[in-house]
Amino acid sequence: MSSNKEIMRQGVMSTGEDARIFPDVEACIDCGGCVVACKRTWDSAPDEQRISISTMMEGQEGADGLNAHSARALEQGQSPGETAVPMQCYHCENAPCVSVCPTDSLVKKEDGFVQVRDDLCVGCQYCLSACPFGAPQFPESDEGAAQLFGSGGTMDKCTMCEERQDVGKGPACAEECATDAILVGDADEISAELERRDSGTFFNDVAMEIIFGEEEAQVF
Repeated sequence: MSSNKEIMRQGVMSTGEDARIFPDVEACIDCGGCVVACKRTWDSAPDEQRISISTMMEGQEGADGLNAHSARALEQGQSPGETAVPMQCYHCENAPCVSVCPTDSLVKKEDGFVQVRDDLCVGCQYCLSACPFGAPQFPESDEGAAQLFGSGGTMDKCTMCEERQDVGKGPACAEECATDAILVGDADEISAELERRDSGTFFNDVAMEIIFGEEEAQVF
């Protein structure tokens, strides 16, 4: 897959090979538009959710002068206050889910996408335990049986709309985000856009190295 460097909108800077997906939490307003866009695009069932909005520190105010700057607050060791974080599969460079999968159902492809090979998934849910972002979903699981027998059904997760990117489109969640809170591009483009917005990264250094790898994480 080749890269498409045509800027589609402020949040989608490039697509294809080496493109990553990452949230600008300071732009997210928890409207749920990304969730709706994903469900509509992939016709997923009501109880299936490939992207969700996690609300951290709900109802709390941030430190004085930093209420709308959660990343900056964290950098200063202050409280960020209520923060909405779009959570999905970030197609990590050092994907823990790939490392722990006992059947090689999960693979990191050469073009950067983390893919689930459905025919190899045994529903053990090791990936769910390993992923720090809660990306793996098991919509067919019998939770009681899964705890005992690993009968979690086939894992499902965000594909970063790989099929859409194959034809030069961006991920549905990012293209339809009203505030461009979901960024798509390579690490340099995402870092530059966050800097242009005077935003920062909500995740700590360990999480950033999981998502981007040790070398690329240094650009943030």
